[in-house]
Amino acid sequence: MVSQEKGCLFIVATPLGNLKDITLRALEVLKGSDLIAAEDTRRTQKLLSAYDLHTPLTSYHENNKIKKIPFLIDRLQEGKQISLVTDGGTPGVSDPGRELVREAHEKGISVIPIPGPSALTCGLSASGLPGDSFIFLGFLPRRKSRRRKILEEMKAQPRTIILYEGPHRINDLLREVQEVLGEREAVLARELTKVYEEILCGPISRLIEQISGRDVKGELCLMVSPSKTAKEVDSNGTPWGRN
Repeated sequence: MVSQEKGCLFIVATPLGNLKDITLRALEVLKGSDLIAAEDTRRTQKLLSAYDLHTPLTSYHENNKIKKIPFLIDRLQEGKQISLVTDGGTPGVSDPGRELVREAHEKGISVIPIPGPSALTCGLSASGLPGDSFIFLGFLPRRKSRRRKILEEMKAQPRTIILYEGPHRINDLLREVQEVLGEREAVLARELTKVYEEILCGPISRLIEQISGRDVKGELCLMVSPSKTAKEVDSNGTPWGRN
């Protein structure tokens, strides 16, 4: 039983880029919160300013989360309402938040998700790849041996594979995916919902050619078709199954 004297932790999804993607409920929660824990307070301040919100901000990110969790939990136990946001998208999905949420649950504090934007679902919806079943790997490890081990485990994966990657390593990732998984149909989504949004589709080799030598910016979402051994080619020649 959650104590009524305790506060509430809201997990608030915020726009990936286009500020108009914020939901009415998210705005209401952010306005009514006593404090907003933000991955980047400068970026969140732009969102608040756009909607004339004046809720106090405090930083909560990968490098300070261990020290910041006790502070936030103490405020919640005092009865404060706190909203957790990231730079864009849904907290806890390849973004900071999991540890704070777990601690709140352990302390009997209410955790309420406020749904909204996510690069994962945004990219998948525009990919044309199977969305009824997929596996999300987020950002692969930096160490090459660990990355390749994970990719090796995906060789016979019967689901769409979804990965996140930064601009400086996307070329290496595409080549590793091609080397380990072979030639697959894939979709690369960049700067989703932003001014320079770009969605590239085709064999991995074509994607490599399209971004080779380019000064790629922004985070990317790479979606790779299921293993051909696990899902047969459609009668019309499409290399992944559709009902």
